[in-house]
Amino acid sequence: MSGIVKATHRVLQTCVKTANLSGLVSRTQTAVKRDFTRGIWHMSCSRRLDGTLASTSLLHNHSNTCSCGCGLKALHTKGERELVEFLTEEIVAERKAQKVKSLPAEVEGFTVKGDGAEVVLTKQLKDETIRVTFNVNHTVDSDDFEGDVQTEKQEFSEMRSKPQFEVDLVRGDTTLGFTCSYLQDPPAASADEYNDVFGIDEITLYKGEWNDKVYAVAGDVLDGYLYDLLMNLLEEKGISNEFAQKLSDFSTAYEHTAYINLLESISKFTIGK
Repeated sequence: MSGIVKATHRVLQTCVKTANLSGLVSRTQTAVKRDFTRGIWHMSCSRRLDGTLASTSLLHNHSNTCSCGCGLKALHTKGERELVEFLTEEIVAERKAQKVKSLPAEVEGFTVKGDGAEVVLTKQLKDETIRVTFNVNHTVDSDDFEGDVQTEKQEFSEMRSKPQFEVDLVRGDTTLGFTCSYLQDPPAASADEYNDVFGIDEITLYKGEWNDKVYAVAGDVLDGYLYDLLMNLLEEKGISNEFAQKLSDFSTAYEHTAYINLLESISKFTIGK
């Protein structure tokens, strides 16, 4: 497909997502609220609907000893005991549902370095460094699940992480920076069409460290052909549709691991009173 046709196609895609773009100059990630609680405990909410019965059962189980390890000392309150009981089952369920047990050290030729919720992917070329940075906080989204919650067989959409990500092309002390995000429900491409799964939200160029004084322009106001050329540049650097899919796969696994670690930390915090 010629560059002009691809550019026209991308302009149409850009118009669709324009309303969703906000706060681009700050280069920060907008929080996305989870559509529904992820735990199997909450998915089968019969226990939550009968709170009195559940509380009575938990109190009966802990009348003499506490399963969290405090023994006959009864160091924990009712709420703490119930929380630990829930977390114990939730952690087991989440680990069972975990698809990736060990996170890869590389993604599409990029070296992975994680620091809490932030992940940095780096690739060193001959005369430049390509750096992709994203944060997994508030990036999990899912379609509404189908079926009645009370039915025996329930179908839930897979929860995936699709973070906004920064792509920095660094040459010496100069950085060409892109802020990119996944497009909302990109249309299926036919044999003679090419649809992007992500788009450019913002582009900037600066020396040294980025700060609020650096000029940046939103991707949706760029000339269509220029936008197309910039997308081609990213693809040449390895930031393609395939890379974006792999990044989402890794981010989903990384976020799920972080979620399980958080549950375990909350449990330890509650027990270690």
